[in-house]
This record gives sequence, C-alpha cells and structure tokens, in this order.
Amino acid sequence: MNEGFSTIEGPVRIIGAGLLGSSIGIALRALGVEVYVQDTSPTTEAVAQDIGAGTSVRDASLNNLPVSEPALVVVATPPDITAEIVIDALNVYPGALVVDIASVKAPILEAVLASSADASRYVGTHPMAGREKSGPVAARGELFTSMPWVICSHEQVRPDAVKKAVNLAVGLGATVTHLDVYEHDQTVALISHVPQVMSSLLASRLQDTPLYALGLAGQGLRDTVRIAGSDPGLWVQILAANAQPIVETLYGVRKDLERLISTLEAPTAAGARLNLAQLMSEGNNGVKRIPGKHGSAPAAFAQMTVLVDDTPGQIARLLAEIGELGVNLEDLRLEHSPGQPVGLAELSFNPNEHEKLVEDLIERGWKVVR
Repeated sequence: MNEGFSTIEGPVRIIGAGLLGSSIGIALRALGVEVYVQDTSPTTEAVAQDIGAGTSVRDASLNNLPVSEPALVVVATPPDITAEIVIDALNVYPGALVVDIASVKAPILEAVLASSADASRYVGTHPMAGREKSGPVAARGELFTSMPWVICSHEQVRPDAVKKAVNLAVGLGATVTHLDVYEHDQTVALISHVPQVMSSLLASRLQDTPLYALGLAGQGLRDTVRIAGSDPGLWVQILAANAQPIVETLYGVRKDLERLISTLEAPTAAGARLNLAQLMSEGNNGVKRIPGKHGSAPAAFAQMTVLVDDTPGQIARLLAEIGELGVNLEDLRLEHSPGQPVGLAELSFNPNEHEKLVEDLIERGWKVVR
C-alpha cells in the first residue's frame, strides 16, 4: 500500500555503496537530499561518488571537508555484517534513525535488541528490487519505482522512526508493506530464497550435459535457471541467515518430490495418472494466485506468438505497430529459435482484442502463429 509522503530529512549516510545503496543515493540526490556514501572498498566508494550517489566520506576526509552528522543512516552492507554495522551506527550517531535493507530481518533485530544500542531508532526494511548486475556501476535511481518495500516494525521502535522509514520508501517511489520480521523471513523464504535454491539445483544438473543436448534447450529451461547465475557469496550469507524458514519450505517441496518420484516409479499403476494430474493442477492453482498487473487479481490474458526476423529494429517495429493499432500490451516474452535467424515474440493482451489483432498483424505482413 502507498502511504502519505513527507520530505525525507537529510543528511543521509549510506553505508555500503553497492547496487542498492548507490541506487538509493542516486534517488535521494534527485530529490535534493544531502547524501554521503561510505564503503569498505575505496574503489566502490569512489565509483559511487562518480555516478552521483553521494559524497564519498573517504574523499571528504582526505580533502579536509566537513561531513555533516546524519539524520538518517541506511545500512546497505552484506547481510552477514549488517547487524554489526547497524549497532555501531546506532551508537556512533545518537540522533539518527538507522534502517537496513538486508533481505533477512529476524537475526538483525534479535542482535540489535540483545545489544546496548538504542533499538527505538532502528527499523528493519527490505526493498524487493534488484538487478542481475551488481555494484555501483549498475545502480539506477528509478530501481525502486513501483516495487514493494517491506517495513518491519518492532515493539521498541518509536512511531516517528517508522514514519521516517516509510517516507524513505515512498519517496523513492516504492509501495510499502508492513510485516513483522518473522513473517517477512518466512515470506521471502518461499517467494525468493527457495526459488533461488531450486533454480541453482536444476542448473547444477547441466554441468556434465553434452553441449549438443543443451543446444536443444528452449525458453522454459532458460527461464527456470536464469537466477542460478546469481552471486554465490551473497547467497551463502542469505541462505545461512534465513535457514529455518527455508528448511520449513523445503520440507514441503521434499514431500511433493517424494510423491512425484513414487508415482513415476510406477507410472501405469492404478491412480498414477490421476496423481500426476493433481500435482500439475496444484501448480496451475499456485501460478494463478500470483498477483497480476498493478498488483490486481490475476487476469486471464489472450496470447499469440509472432515470428520476428533476427535483425535490428524488428521488435521495436512490432511494438510500435501494436501501439498504432490501439492495443494495450500486457506482457511480452522473447524466445530465440535455436539455429534459426528468427525469434518468437509471445504477446499477452485483452482476450477481446485477440481476433482483430491477429488479422491486423497478418495484414501488415507479420507471421502470426495461430
């Protein structure tokens, strides 16, 4: 849900100048907020400053320039050191609100509450945004626009601290959701962490697969293993920090796998085909529950596939002509045909526009797969 937004108070100090930290810095600078960035890596900090994420604390110190005390500290460090940095920031900056943006929340809050730091000024948050690329060079100020940003309150936090954390998220264009830390960790285990594990496990089966076999792979495999290319170092930290909720979800996955294996070991036995159909149907039902466009209830869109020559400008021309025909495209997926100089553009749109769009595109010379 979106909440009322008031001005973000600066100066803001961002500790950790990677993709998310630098993206926050760029977005805040665009709002006119004074921002300082710091990172254990001098190079990362310098790059963050060069791309406009904020003033380098190290550079200001070397040049004897004053660095203002922060009103807000954003801890954007790797999750295995986040709690330590949060506690240190609470002690070093007694007048500042301290938020972190780590993807696991319960262990951090527990460490803060167990310390002598002022937990009333700490709010755990998690912007559900990112890119496949990492580091400050991949940072984008619009990274959080329309993306979920979870705010995790706790019993000791001050109401004004929560409001400032919400202001940060809303000011950067995100949509705020409130969860407690344990609900958050259980949720991301299912929607983020286990999908990463499943993708990596499947991709690991490809290590010894002959290249000629991989050459037959379609978009289904590519879609399923895409996130398996994520940074192993980061995911070791995430999985270790959120182990119990992940394990609880994997217990359910294991149960389904054992059920599937048992059925496939005797695929012609009585009831086997029904069991397989039920497993697939349960997957269908799960997919249907994922919110659709703008967070609304899932919609049943019509689909068509258009063959597109693998030459510059063809996708742009297709999208332009669909726009000229007055059709609102709901989704677009691209798939390359192995060994062929063509691509497949899978289009999703309002079912009421299906027949006319097919006719209009064919009339304009496009090859439509009916």
